[in-house]
Amino acid sequence: MSVLIIIFLTAVAALFAGVFEQGKFSRYIGILGLMIAFYVSFLPELSFFSQYQHMYEFGANAALFTRIAIVTTVLLFFIAGFAFSNHRNHQSELYALMLFSLSGGVVLFGFQNLVTLFLGIEILSIPLYVLAGSNKTDLRSNEASIKYFLMGAFATGFLLFGVALIYGSSGSFDLYKIHEFAVNDPKNLMFNLGAVLMLVALAFKVSLAPFHMWSPDVYQGSPSLITAFMMSVVKISAFFAFFKLMTIGFIGITGEWINIIGVLIIITLFLANVMGLAQSNAKRMLAYSSVSHVGYLSLIFYGMNSLSSYNLAFYLFAYSLATVGVMMCLIWVEKLKRETSYNAFKGLAHTEPILAVTATVSLLSMAGIPLTAGFMGKFAIFAQAIDKSPFLVLVAVLGSAISIAYYLRLIMAMFFPKESSFKTSEKVSLTYNIVAVFIIFALVAMGVFPDLFAKQFGL
Repeated sequence: MSVLIIIFLTAVAALFAGVFEQGKFSRYIGILGLMIAFYVSFLPELSFFSQYQHMYEFGANAALFTRIAIVTTVLLFFIAGFAFSNHRNHQSELYALMLFSLSGGVVLFGFQNLVTLFLGIEILSIPLYVLAGSNKTDLRSNEASIKYFLMGAFATGFLLFGVALIYGSSGSFDLYKIHEFAVNDPKNLMFNLGAVLMLVALAFKVSLAPFHMWSPDVYQGSPSLITAFMMSVVKISAFFAFFKLMTIGFIGITGEWINIIGVLIIITLFLANVMGLAQSNAKRMLAYSSVSHVGYLSLIFYGMNSLSSYNLAFYLFAYSLATVGVMMCLIWVEKLKRETSYNAFKGLAHTEPILAVTATVSLLSMAGIPLTAGFMGKFAIFAQAIDKSPFLVLVAVLGSAISIAYYLRLIMAMFFPKESSFKTSEKVSLTYNIVAVFIIFALVAMGVFPDLFAKQFGL
């Protein structure tokens, strides 16, 4: 809980920097606070917080996923100076809202109670409704905000209805008491219905098809750095909450919900990858790519073992690094061209080779090409699931093969254009290049030496 408090206080400090007209320092306040929180995550929890363990516990898994979310947020803050250059009057609010949203994610990593789960989801989501519409002069941004809000409210209705049925059946909000009830009375109709309603609510939050309909429009319309935040940090938080709820609270009724997830995986991988092929806009393509990755991630529910949490963390970190890598490239192109179509990227490699290589390595990692972190992440999850559901693994492999086609379209545009569309003298900043080199190194190093992940995160 110490980490949660530090991140929250950092958000407050970043917000008040704007009050004193020092908004430009909010980014540095955020980075400093996040680094302190990252360090504190390795320290033992204070005994004072043990009284709250029935609601929130910062255990080993919570610490691991919190570190991943913090590292991803720090990388986004480093590139935010360029991304938010058009928001000079309210930068502090944007950084503060991102940190408040991250606080909600940290709550989700350690929730022990359905009330804490609900609070975490709302703290995570509410700042995002504002952030999605923060580009007030852009109608797409306004549309993204209202659509995200409406879909979020719709999902919350499912979640609360499910929580009510679970509480009415089991008599408790506690995750482990719900687990005991599920084991002792697995055929309770109201309990099973509540579990399915909560599954649907969290499928909305993580964008499993057909509950993904909000994602492409929201991701495309939001400011690109906020899109990167939603595709990485928010995805990490929501999916881990989904994983924890289903594998602890509802593990006793696995037979009632596992087939539903199987069907959602098939729909997700087919729909997202086919729609990704049909896009002519790189940002919208990446939105469908993000949806497809939830399908791959959901295979974690099959063949559960002692390494499942670690495999999930590795995949999410690899995916988040790749997301930041390709989105920082997109942000730079969007600033220069004011568009994100494939044509806007033509000849980027000749103008900014480091940026183009970063995007290429990131896309190859997303596709699961060997010697990248994405390959190791997919391999671990597929290997875990193959004994329990070889058919779903086959579908996932085919989905990965399809995804290569739309990733290659963007790579070809950057490296092999018929004519370059870049005619500018503006160069990428040193900070941008440092982040780019770090992402290239991390994705390749984790692909070649996957144990590096465990060592760097204290495992």
